[in-house]
Amino acid sequence: AARLSGGENRLVSLPLSRIRVIMKSSPEGSSINQDALFLTAKATELFVQYLASYSYKHGRGKEKNALTYSDLSHTAEECETFQFLADILPKKILASKYLKMLEKEKQDGELGECDEEDDEEEDDDEAVDEAVGS
Repeated sequence: AARLSGGENRLVSLPLSRIRVIMKSSPEGSSINQDALFLTAKATELFVQYLASYSYKHGRGKEKNALTYSDLSHTAEECETFQFLADILPKKILASKYLKMLEKEKQDGELGECDEEDDEEEDDDEAVDEAVGS
């Protein structure tokens, strides 16, 4: 493999220094080969281009002649290839809807705890009845 020269740096759009910092943040990445750094940068660039073009083609971007965040989040949610990004690109929701969701989850959690406590009480009652019956 050829060593990186100044001309090869222009083959990638992403800053190699930033990618090096990200790679070094991993516990497994103590020393990073220049070729590995370049290939990682190029692969990342191609992935981002593919995600953007796929989202544009399959989203509403064609209508508006623009790529929007909702196109990206829809792609992450609907396309199996990009589902690993669903947590990183969540659908936008209004704060009021989010608060309602949190409130509902809290109520469901409290109801679940009450059900568990009722089950435990029933189990205790059965254990007492068995002990008395023996």
